Order: sequence, then C-alpha cells, then structure tokens
Amino acid sequence: MRHRVKSLVFPLAVIAYLAASYLAPAGLLSMLLAFVAFVSGVAVAVRLVRTGTRRAIWRLRNRLLVTYLFIAVVPLALILALAERGAWMLTGQIAAHLVTTALDQRARSLMALAEGLAATPTANLRDRLRWSGPYFRAQSPGLEVLVRRRSEWRYPEDASVTPPPAGWPSRGGVVLKGGVFHLWAHAVEGETEATLLAPLGRDQLGELVPMLGEVLIPQDRPEAPRLGQRDRLPSPVSPFDTDVTYLAPVEVAIWDQPGRVERRTLFIHTRYSAVLRTVFGQAVEWRGGVTMAYYATVIFLAISIAFLIVELVALIIGISLTRTVTGAVHSLYEGTQKVMLGEFSHRIAVRGNDQLAQLSTSFNRMTENLERLVEVAKEKERLQSELEIAREVQNQLFPRVLPEARTLKLTACCHPARIVSGDYYDYLNLQDSRLALAIGDVAGKGISAALLMATVQSTMRAQLLTGRELAAAAGNGGSHAALSTATLVSRLNQHLYAFTPPEKFATFYFALYDDATGLLTYTNAGHPPPVLVRRGNPSRLEVTGMIVGAFPFAHYEESSLRLESGDLLVCFTDGVTEPENEYGEMYGEERLIELLVKNAEREGGEIIASVTEAVRQWTGSPELQDDMTMLLARRL
Repeated sequence: MRHRVKSLVFPLAVIAYLAASYLAPAGLLSMLLAFVAFVSGVAVAVRLVRTGTRRAIWRLRNRLLVTYLFIAVVPLALILALAERGAWMLTGQIAAHLVTTALDQRARSLMALAEGLAATPTANLRDRLRWSGPYFRAQSPGLEVLVRRRSEWRYPEDASVTPPPAGWPSRGGVVLKGGVFHLWAHAVEGETEATLLAPLGRDQLGELVPMLGEVLIPQDRPEAPRLGQRDRLPSPVSPFDTDVTYLAPVEVAIWDQPGRVERRTLFIHTRYSAVLRTVFGQAVEWRGGVTMAYYATVIFLAISIAFLIVELVALIIGISLTRTVTGAVHSLYEGTQKVMLGEFSHRIAVRGNDQLAQLSTSFNRMTENLERLVEVAKEKERLQSELEIAREVQNQLFPRVLPEARTLKLTACCHPARIVSGDYYDYLNLQDSRLALAIGDVAGKGISAALLMATVQSTMRAQLLTGRELAAAAGNGGSHAALSTATLVSRLNQHLYAFTPPEKFATFYFALYDDATGLLTYTNAGHPPPVLVRRGNPSRLEVTGMIVGAFPFAHYEESSLRLESGDLLVCFTDGVTEPENEYGEMYGEERLIELLVKNAEREGGEIIASVTEAVRQWTGSPELQDDMTMLLARRL
C-alpha cells in the first residue's frame, strides 16, 4: 500500500505543476511543485531501476553473466580503452615533438644565419650571402634575406622582403605577416639589422618531418582547421592503423605589432605507422631489412595474438562453466518445484564428476528417501488406522458391564503402553451365585501381545461357558469339579502351548468367588501375587503354578480364602511394580502395598488413579513403560 502511494506522488506532482504553470507561471508554487516533481521522478526512476535490476539478475545465469561482465569484460574494456588512449597520446606527443623540434631547428638555423650576417663585415657580406644563401634556401624554400647597414643587401636580389616595424628586438621563430605565416629570424647588431623570411604554409609545414602527415597552424583560433589533404597522410598498414590528430602549442609573433607574441595551436594529423616509421626508420639493421623495430613489432604481434588466444580460451571455458553451473542449478530448481508439488519420483540428470554432479546425486538420493519416507508414512498411517481398529476391537473384548453381586464390588482399568495392550482382565457371572475373576499379562507389547490376549480371553470364556453347561447338567454335585480353577488354567496352558509360538506365554490369575459364602478360590499361574488389605493389614496371596503357554507338563493347584466385610483384594500386572526411574530403580511392590494401605478406604476408581499417578511421577515420564492393569474387588 505504501509503495502504491509513493508511485502516485510523481504523476500527481506533474499534473499539479502543469496546472500551476498555466495559472501562475512565475509563482513560488510552480517552483515548489517543479522541485517535488523532480525529486519524486528521481525516486521513481531509482525504484524502477532497482526493480528491473533485481528481476534481471534473479536467474543465476544472468547473475553470473553480470558478474563476469564486471570482473572480466569491463576491466578488459577499460584496459583496451586505456591502451588505445595511451597509444594515441604517446603517438601524438611523439609527432608533436618531432614537428616542433624540426621547426625549432630551422628557426635556430635561420637565427644563427641572421646573427652571422649581422656580424659579418661589409666587405664580406655579399660574398657570404652568395655562398650561404643557396644552402639555407634549399632547407627553407622561398627564403628571402634583407641586411641593412647604411645600405641594403638582399638575397635573392629580387627579394621583396621588407624590414619589420621599428621596435622589434632580435628574435626568431614563426611570425604572422600579412595574414600568412612565415619562419623568420631578425638579428640586431649595432646599426646592422638582418631579417630572414621563409613562407610557412601547409606544404612547408608538411615537409618539416617527411612522411609524417599533415601539419597546419590555423589563422582563426576559435575554429579547428580542416585536415583533408589525404595525399600527405600515409596509407594505413592495417585496419588498426587509424588516424591520429594531436595539438601542440606554438608561439607566433605579430609582424605589425612589435613585441607582441601570441600562442597558436599547431594541428598534426598522422598515423601510428607514420610515427613509428619516422622514429625507427633510421635504425641500424641487424641484417638485410631487419631492424630492432621489426623485432619489436613481431614480439608485440606475438604477444597480442597470444593474449587474444588466451582471452578466447578463457571465454569458451567461462561460457562452458557458466552453462554447467546454471544448468545444474536450473535442474535443481525445477526439481525442488516438482518436490513442492509432491512429485517425489522426479529425478534430475547427473552430468560429470564434480561437486555439482555430487549435489545432483544428493538431490536424487534425497527425493528417493523422501519417496521412501512418504511410502513409509502411508504405511504407518495404514498401520495406525489398523491399530486404531484393533484398539476398538480390544476395547470390545474387555467387559463393559459389571457383574451382579450382592457382597462384592469390582473396579478394573487397563492403560496400554501402546495403542493396544497385552494385559488381560475379565469377570463373568455364572449360573449359580458364583463370579469368575481373571487377570493376565502376555509377554511382550503391541499387536502380537494383543492377539495373544484375545486368544486367552476367548479360550477362558469358552471354557467357562462349557464348564457352566457341564455343571448345570451334573447338578450341584458336579459343579465344583466342572468349574475348578486349577483345571481351567491347566486347559488354558495346554491350549496356548499347542497353538502359539514357543516364545509366547503369559502370567495368569483366575479366581471363583461365591457370593453366598464369600469364599474365594483361585489359581495363580506365575502372576504377581495379589494384595489383600484386611483392616489395614496387607498380605500376599500365594502363587500356585508356573506361567501358561510355556510348558505342557505344568501342574497347577488352587487355593481358597474367605473374604470378610471390608476386605480389599488388589490384582495387578507387572506394569505397576516394574517401571524404573531415571536411576534404574523399580517402583516395587513395597511402595505399591504402602500406597494401597494408605488409600484402602477410598473408592476403587480413586485407588487406581492414585496408583497410576504415583507410577508416572516415579518414572518422570508421561509415557508408560509397560501395560498397566489393575483389578480391585471389595467385600461389602
């Protein structure tokens, strides 16, 4: 929202500025709105450039290209530009030095001649002009000489040179006379004045350094001259042999204004090869036609070619590496997009044997593991669903309705360590006044223990129902034999041993309670002895046999006791007494008995809750280490 408001500032400021300019063109408001429009426009431009830059370099390929551009291309371009400008400057400076040196040499030569003529006696003056004039005229075509000493001597005799205006001291160099540049020398020696003038046009300037190029001194300083005489410019020796135009200052005396000297510009138009040829043209030859310049040129070309080859190889390698890196990253990006969509079967191509290839291989292994983990998760979810069904089925196996008894109140609870439990408890009313009680603990935990628990439950119920029918058929005399706890436990042992694996066994406690007499008959097959709390005094019931399902020859006996009013019988599994704390110490039966005696007068549900909480506090973990099952019977 804030960025949208900022984007509207610029167009609104422009519209307001246009409106204010129309209504009050020269007002302060127009200036203020113009400033606001300018600042907001700059801000919008900066934001657009930043956004465009971020979008342009979002892809790794473009980012690498920009990186290579700033690391390799830009420095190389700067180096080439610096080399080109350096070559231009060096070439121009050398050309300017050659031209100005040649011009100074001619000026000094003429000045030496003028001073010599001014100092020559009158008798020898004409002879000196006769033998020195042709030599200097050959060096400076068009040279004219005037010597005044009471009379005038000219060379050649028809020379039209005139003496400079009065006031000029001895001086030599370039002079502007009548709109034409001349090379002159003026020497004053007493009453003698010697003046030498030689035209200095384009032809004469171009011949100062032969084969260098075109040289010109323009008369109008504000305007650059046209350097268009290509006949003086040497032909290029290669496509890189371009023109070079350079400037050099030159002092020009004004003929008509004695003592006035102006600084003019000397334009030099040449080529690289022309300067090199001029500088190295007179070098000593090592052998026929081979000079040091030749060797330098060959070495320079060899280095340039090697540099070009290295750059091309670097460019090819850079492009190859860039394609490799960006291709791998792009494949990884597409792979991650596929994974985000849940396509864990997608694999990317692995090329080469470098770190990028290892990264691609790792990605493929990761997707394989993810695919495997998804399958495992689905399988786990399926198993979890089946376990939930198994738990519901197991919950249906536990008795849901308390049996009818006038003198006995039952309370039972089973807390599985996992979803399903290997512990077992049951109670069932028989046809007579008796009540069957059972509790057991199957070895192990989980689904296998739960299945064995279901087997124990179904076997015992089937035997109870069969025994109850036999007792009914035999009458009162055969009821005790048909429903003997020792006999029922022995049959359960034979059944489990015959139809379960050898490593599957269980501890089992089975009892019959006579509601009329209060007599409790029981058989304990290796189960933790139940605790009887009578008038605050605890006692342990005896064990009358070994575990069921392990040995076919196991023998079981039965014991009996009469429950009195207020007695509390507590049956439990080892999940109550064997959990360990952080030091490896078990909760133990002593602590359990002490807790039962302390809470014996409480309701059965409260006693179970207190025992469960005590065990959890002992272990210090909300998770149970083993199935915890308790069955409480209180005589009313």
